Amino acid sequence: MTVAGAAVRPDRIARGIAFILLSTFCTASQDAIFKYASADLTLWQLYVLRSLFVIPVFLVIASLWGEGLGAWHQSLRLWPMTRAMLFVLMFFSMYAAIPILPLTAIAAGLYTAPLFIAALSPVLLREPLRWRGALGIAVGFAGVLVILRPGTEAFTWLMLLPVLGGLFYALSAIVTRSKCRTVAPSTLSLSLAIALLITGVVASIWLQAHQFTAEQVAISPFLLGSWNALGVWEWGFIAVLAALMAGNGLVLPAAYQSAPSVIIATFDYTYLIFATLLSIVVFGNIPDLQTIIGIAMIAGAGPIVAR
Repeated sequence: MTVAGAAVRPDRIARGIAFILLSTFCTASQDAIFKYASADLTLWQLYVLRSLFVIPVFLVIASLWGEGLGAWHQSLRLWPMTRAMLFVLMFFSMYAAIPILPLTAIAAGLYTAPLFIAALSPVLLREPLRWRGALGIAVGFAGVLVILRPGTEAFTWLMLLPVLGGLFYALSAIVTRSKCRTVAPSTLSLSLAIALLITGVVASIWLQAHQFTAEQVAISPFLLGSWNALGVWEWGFIAVLAALMAGNGLVLPAAYQSAPSVIIATFDYTYLIFATLLSIVVFGNIPDLQTIIGIAMIAGAGPIVAR
């Protein structure tokens, strides 16, 4: 892969960092709401209803930015849809475990993504990674192992799902940087909303056709359950999720379009801080000392890579 449009759009590193900080806050807030709502709603119901909220918003934004209905055609092209489907796979990997695992553990697994980005960028993007970057990757990955604790009773195979999500996130970021750098963020966000809508509709129809038993649904009601009636609180959750998706859908691609992937991936680690704080405040899950040490190792790896 080569970086498309590098001569057209120069790097704006400060802008990219500001965007990724806002993105990590939106993402952590969104994940906390998903975890909170997972007891009453299904993943596919949230996908469909949230997408129906945000697709008109992205079309309006595209019109204001001069793309108009052309955003539809752009959003359905190969690379924007490839990026969107990688995000869909990331969400599925992460949200499959979100009703069960603490938000901090999910954050740690998912945020192997910056490590994957830093490791893959020299190969796929030809962006150099020197010895400090390699050291940062090693320290960050060691921090993930400290949190996940493979080989102990605290470890479950479900913890690997967010790690798989991290790989999909890394690939989506690389596609953004290499193939979608000159595509408007609103168009990329529209692609994601369309992909989520299609995924939610197809999964809902498939589940309805298979009619799982109550015992099977009980294994993972968030993934296998039927749509539920919505009250005021549930509609409020969906509205907030739509707002967060709209905001994050604009700033996240803009971040990776504005600065080198390795630098943005470094500040992507701030998600761990936001997720940990929300896990404590909203769910009362206070991380133990080993988790705190692991988070510190992952966060400390960021500046090493940045240098």
